[in-house]
Amino acid sequence: MGQVITQVDAFTSERFGGNPAAICLLAEPAPDAWMQALAREMNLSETAFLVPRPDGFDLRWFTPNVEVALCGHATLASAHVLWEDAHLKVDETARFHTQSGVLMARKVDDWIELDFPAEPARSVEAPAGLAAALGVEPRWVGQNRFDYLVELASETDVRAVAPDFGALKAQQVRGVMVTSQSGAAGIDFVSRFFAPGTGIDEDPVTGSAHCCLGPFWSERLGTRHLVARQLSERGGLVRVDVDGERVRLAGQATTVFRAELVGAVPAR
Repeated sequence: MGQVITQVDAFTSERFGGNPAAICLLAEPAPDAWMQALAREMNLSETAFLVPRPDGFDLRWFTPNVEVALCGHATLASAHVLWEDAHLKVDETARFHTQSGVLMARKVDDWIELDFPAEPARSVEAPAGLAAALGVEPRWVGQNRFDYLVELASETDVRAVAPDFGALKAQQVRGVMVTSQSGAAGIDFVSRFFAPGTGIDEDPVTGSAHCCLGPFWSERLGTRHLVARQLSERGGLVRVDVDGERVRLAGQATTVFRAELVGAVPAR
């Protein structure tokens, strides 16, 4: 049998919602150029590549354009595949060795909980052109090592954002989060995530962004336990628990299809 690729919708319990990720569990490491080419072929926001090791799995993430240092939804999808295909027992913790350190996932009933580093934003002056590219009047602007965080006045404002993606691409960051407190019962905050510089105009559900959004809203709302909704067209729900320098993100996942890649995987 050839190399299997599994497509999983993450941060949703229903197919065709949440954020799709392609998961490729390799027997041995593959060349970077091959992984980037496959990610371009899949044309999803992320394609994840796993390689088994004695103490877990090496995990790397590629957009259609670049490799990224942290991705939540493709990590959640990777853990889902490991349990669903019996590479791990359901009561075993998944350990991933990544550019952002060791990340862990565990199954909690029908949810998958990720243990990620917190990535809080510091307050900054809005860079030239950012507000205009988003077409908004920010309440607050922050930045962490990946992205800009832009707080808006209301959920209505977040839903209405229609960026100039060409102008937004000129910002020298991975992506831009826009967020506000939620207007819906049972949801604490909402967000959207734009990353045209990495080949993704709008990401459906962005786990790694909640490593920043969690600490931001935890401080403002006075609670460590939050429920978030990302307001993309596909949409998704994320449970967020903030614990000092770590953030636990919980979501659901469902497999959409499995495909077999024609031809051998080249050796690195």
